[in-house]
Amino acid sequence: MMLPSRTAFLTLLAGILVTSVQAQKAAPTAKPYSAVGKQVQVYTTANNTALHLTATDKLTFKEVGQPLETQPTVFVDPNHTFQTMLGIGGAMTDAAAETFDKLPKAQQQEFLQAYYSPTAGIGYTLARTSIHSTDFSSGSYTYVADNDKALKTFSVKHDQQYRIPFIKQAQAAAGGKLTMYVSPWSPPAWMKDTKNMLQGGKLLPEFRQTWADYYVKFIQAYEQQGIPIWGLTVQNEPMAKQKWESCLFTAEDERDFVKGYLGPTLKKAGFSSKKLIGWDHNRDLMYQRASTLFDDPEASQYYWGLGFHWYETWTGSAMQFDNLRRVHETYPTKNLIFTEGCVENFQFSGINDWKLGERYGNSMINDFNAGTVAWTDWNVLLDETGGPNHVGNFCYAPIIGDTKSGKLLYTNAYYYIGHFSKFIRPGAKRIATAASRDVLQSTAFLNTDGKVAVVVMNSTDQEQPFQLWIKGQAAAASSRPHSIMTMVIN
Repeated sequence: MMLPSRTAFLTLLAGILVTSVQAQKAAPTAKPYSAVGKQVQVYTTANNTALHLTATDKLTFKEVGQPLETQPTVFVDPNHTFQTMLGIGGAMTDAAAETFDKLPKAQQQEFLQAYYSPTAGIGYTLARTSIHSTDFSSGSYTYVADNDKALKTFSVKHDQQYRIPFIKQAQAAAGGKLTMYVSPWSPPAWMKDTKNMLQGGKLLPEFRQTWADYYVKFIQAYEQQGIPIWGLTVQNEPMAKQKWESCLFTAEDERDFVKGYLGPTLKKAGFSSKKLIGWDHNRDLMYQRASTLFDDPEASQYYWGLGFHWYETWTGSAMQFDNLRRVHETYPTKNLIFTEGCVENFQFSGINDWKLGERYGNSMINDFNAGTVAWTDWNVLLDETGGPNHVGNFCYAPIIGDTKSGKLLYTNAYYYIGHFSKFIRPGAKRIATAASRDVLQSTAFLNTDGKVAVVVMNSTDQEQPFQLWIKGQAAAASSRPHSIMTMVIN
């Protein structure tokens, strides 16, 4: 009786294997990308010219042989893809909202189109805002009465004057959707050991649950105002004692707060889908933070990824992109998001400094090439003083709203960011790119509509001719001195 059963089993197994092989053969394979017959539209921003995101050259691919060492080349390979783009945008702070409110209606509409229209502007799709006050507020405030541990007095009425209407207008200009995440700078003073929202201090253990509840209350309040919240960071700059709103969390403090309080509280509130972002500080210490948060399974389950800033330069260091790569290669299932960057020490006389944009271009190219999925500038708008800021910490924004003249002043940072945000859209996948000359920095993405966007930056004083090369097809191009170009391949 055993033999027929065994034979039947083997026959059945053979049938399954044949069917499986046939199914594998029948499955469609991705067609390799080819540049044959494709056109390239070049958009350029360059110093000492009138070119600002200007459509300049139209290029054509032609068949070429093996590139020579003497031929400067930017290689692009759309057949190898990496992370998927979430979005690019900036922070919608109290300072930005208050400055916006002071502008004439025509300039308000110009501003909204400039940032949020994907056709008339640079197509921002991402935004960050704060849980109560930051340095870029006209003063310190919270959403509850002092010592209200039950949070019965919680209200975002303060934000209804400037910030909430500002965000809703930006949402509308962006086509009805803006991916929004939120960050706290400090718990209310009465929850801290210093009894002060400013100058660092730490969250008192007895208020950990109250503080976790506060995040939930904020998300609920903003969503009731018609502002969906995609995610949140645990604490802005948790290792910096600042003269403005700040609060210190060691890596262990953050880990334990998230796994014991914030993570479970978000889950209980039905907010498990909200993306929780750790660190939210500079690249210098980010590996140590990542290892502490993500090597603990209880804490790691709540984290979507790690946020980072670019201010490690305050120590005299260059931007530490290798630290991003270490985190990405060690924790490939966690996401990287640039959560804040600006050029500090505002001077009105410096708004035409070309280095403003080049700092953005350098960071964005290297951050994306290291695996970053989203990139958020700091204030989208500031006034002619680099504020308002209640502790005098004035800095640059890509657009300055001159409230005295009523005009908008565009720094080249606006155009440099636009070379990415306008042409690399949500859902795009980064593709392989490499340049044969160090004067050419590049990154490239394949958009969902099939268009390839290649960004090439030259921060030197010399023009650099090169060829854009894809699998034996090349298009001749040239990078102007101190320029950034986006090459869109149709």
